[in-house]
Amino acid sequence: MSVASLRRTRFLGLLLFSGILTISSSMASAAQSAGSSSDGQADAPSVIRLSVNEAVALFLKQNLSVLITKYGIDYSRGQQITAALFPNPVAFIGTLSSYTQGFNLSNSGQLAMIVQQLFELAGKRGYRIESAGFGTQSAEAAFEDAVRQLGFTVKDTYYRIQLAQRRLALAEENRDRFARILDVNTIRFKKGYIAEVDLIRIRLQMVDFQSQVIQSLQEAELARGDLRQLLRLSPKTSMELTTDMDFRRIDPDINKLRVAAIDMRPDIRAKRFTYSQRESDLKLAKAYRVPDITVGAGYEIQGSRGPDNPQQWVLNLAVPVPLFNRNQGGIQQAEVAVQTAEADLNKTVNQVENEVEVAYRNLIQSRRLVEAFVGGVLDDARSTLTIVERAYERGGATILDLLDAARTSRTIQQNFIEALFTYQHNLFQLESAVGQEIRS
Repeated sequence: MSVASLRRTRFLGLLLFSGILTISSSMASAAQSAGSSSDGQADAPSVIRLSVNEAVALFLKQNLSVLITKYGIDYSRGQQITAALFPNPVAFIGTLSSYTQGFNLSNSGQLAMIVQQLFELAGKRGYRIESAGFGTQSAEAAFEDAVRQLGFTVKDTYYRIQLAQRRLALAEENRDRFARILDVNTIRFKKGYIAEVDLIRIRLQMVDFQSQVIQSLQEAELARGDLRQLLRLSPKTSMELTTDMDFRRIDPDINKLRVAAIDMRPDIRAKRFTYSQRESDLKLAKAYRVPDITVGAGYEIQGSRGPDNPQQWVLNLAVPVPLFNRNQGGIQQAEVAVQTAEADLNKTVNQVENEVEVAYRNLIQSRRLVEAFVGGVLDDARSTLTIVERAYERGGATILDLLDAARTSRTIQQNFIEALFTYQHNLFQLESAVGQEIRS
């Protein structure tokens, strides 16, 4: 490489490194300015400490999506109250009179007061109550299912923050390590012990590590913003997460998980209640073939010259004659609704069985990968970098050996962090697929 090329490479490296440092400094200044106002009158941002379980509890209390879903239960309970109500009676008041041959309202008028009540037959009210009860149970199960799905999102977002923080810690460790190496080799270069190209390579590696620091900071802030939204917290609120992303070996029984998922998943229970509700609707539709009766009773008062007795009692009975409409269309619609609900239930059961199977296999595979790292690969990567770094300081290794060892160590540690997060993600996915927490 020519001297001019080396100078251009060094200039580009210095330019990129200074630009990244400027961005990092700007981000730090922005963070400080967000914590305090220029005039000193704004309050310091509040800090909240949260474990993963506390985050889920706060989510259930404050998340608007959960509250909206919960309103569906109250709506169904209102329908249940309506289904149990009796039809209102009908009050009828009417007059009848003649205005010819000397008759008028005062001497020949008739005043009738009648009250009518509809009586439902064939158990219609009971079927309505039964259907509304299943509707309320379905809404409650749907609420639990929303909590199941959104709870998974909260946990996953919580650990995405931890993932970004672990990446940040690794990037800062590598940056600080190469900052020391750069300081030492800058002195060695000035004394003529190393070539300029070696110093440029170290400087460029420093730039790479600094860019990883900034990227990790951005990822962590993005994940914090997502968690604040889920927990309905102010952007000024600073969160301190107390649950670490550690490896906890889980060895669940797949057969028990399958049974638990079919029994415990709230979406399956919601589909079952919906199917039962449609069956009640079918029984109600068939009951409408039986006509209801309307019973009326009243009292009539007539004038002195009326055609009948001055005072009369009235009793009548009204029954529709089902010659044409016997609710044939309603029954057919209810039968189709039952078939649709049954097919939807079977579809959900099949979907849940496959979700459990896939989540279980993913958990087992990710667990094996984490155990492979924990078994010694991670320590070997760190030890190799330290050995090569010491050898380089003594002249027993080249700068290319040092950079290769640094990249290998960084890759191994990053892969371990990714594998640890993937394992935790798959564990939450399996818990969501089963519908309950898994502890063993």
